Amino acid sequence: MKKKSVADVEVTGKRVLVRVDFNVPLDQHGNVADDTRIRASLPTVRYLVERGAKVILASHLGRPKGKIDERYRLDPVAQRLQELLGKPVVKVDECVGEVPKAAIARMRPKDVLLLENVRFYPGEEKNDEQFARRLAELADLYVNDAFGAAHRAHASTAGVARFLPAVAGFLMEKEITILSQALENPERPFLAILGGAKVSDKIGVCENLLKKADALIIGGGMANTFLKARGFEMGKSLLEADKVELARVLLEKAENRGVDFLLPVDLVVALAADPDARLKVVPASAVPAEWMALDIGPESVNAFREVIKKARTVVWNGPMGVFEMAPFRTGTFEIARALAQSEAVTIVGGGDTASAVEKAGVAGKMTHISTGGGASLEFLEGKILPGVAALQDA
Repeated sequence: MKKKSVADVEVTGKRVLVRVDFNVPLDQHGNVADDTRIRASLPTVRYLVERGAKVILASHLGRPKGKIDERYRLDPVAQRLQELLGKPVVKVDECVGEVPKAAIARMRPKDVLLLENVRFYPGEEKNDEQFARRLAELADLYVNDAFGAAHRAHASTAGVARFLPAVAGFLMEKEITILSQALENPERPFLAILGGAKVSDKIGVCENLLKKADALIIGGGMANTFLKARGFEMGKSLLEADKVELARVLLEKAENRGVDFLLPVDLVVALAADPDARLKVVPASAVPAEWMALDIGPESVNAFREVIKKARTVVWNGPMGVFEMAPFRTGTFEIARALAQSEAVTIVGGGDTASAVEKAGVAGKMTHISTGGGASLEFLEGKILPGVAALQDA
């Protein structure tokens, strides 16, 4: 899936509209709490600045639902971007119409302008043609560098590409290249690790990876549904009763295809998902009636670690337990450390998994940490992402 990149087109002197993903967490004072996504955009922004483009940035922040919400203005993002770039960033309070047009008319080559939150406009999430056209009027070229929003068919991620030449930024290009390589031509053995709460969130991913992976490890809440399908009683554990039959079918498919399908052999259980709860480790086949599984146990960690050691490509999406609480984070952190020590190409899906790897202190040891939770999940599912499909083919 080769797409044209910003390096393939002439940008000098042009007005370049760049869709970035500045949907960052803010602290209680309204300052940027984690600037990872802003940093991830810097290679593309700097490249355009160095080549004398007029750089116009567009992003969403939060879920203002198509109207102005003061909590989600992009001023703190502009402030942080300015610090990271080491040059002024002008921020305007609108993203279409006369205000941005006037600001862009004043721009000189190498200037950077940040538009207001695109989701303040109802036309954004509706992928409204009129709104997309008004965005396109601001520029000569469109660059999409927001992989984290590429699974959304919105005006600023897909619609605008109907009216401007559209290419990928460096972050988008890197995400597509690395994830495509893992799915289409991985070094083998290829191991997929899936966690998180629900099987229903990952059915498509599971189905797609069963066709491609040599081994599959399942942890987190979704493992409970598979363990139930194996005939184990799961006590008060989170599980999807209506997905047990589906889990049984997936287990059968894995067996027929010769895919090694690993489930936890032991679990950390407690009476409640509470940081002060009393814990015990039990076999996966013996969860007591009133207890719930909240993490994988030490024997599971050892078994999974052995499989990780042999792998040459590992894709991981979803934690092994309720890692937000200290007593239930061991399994997730141990898997993160095993990946950090492995010789394999290690690709971590965004969202919770990226956060877990960061908290475990091993983010720097991963080959690639995706900036898109939902987007990387849909990519692994084999879906076409609207924000990627809209770009020109190489």
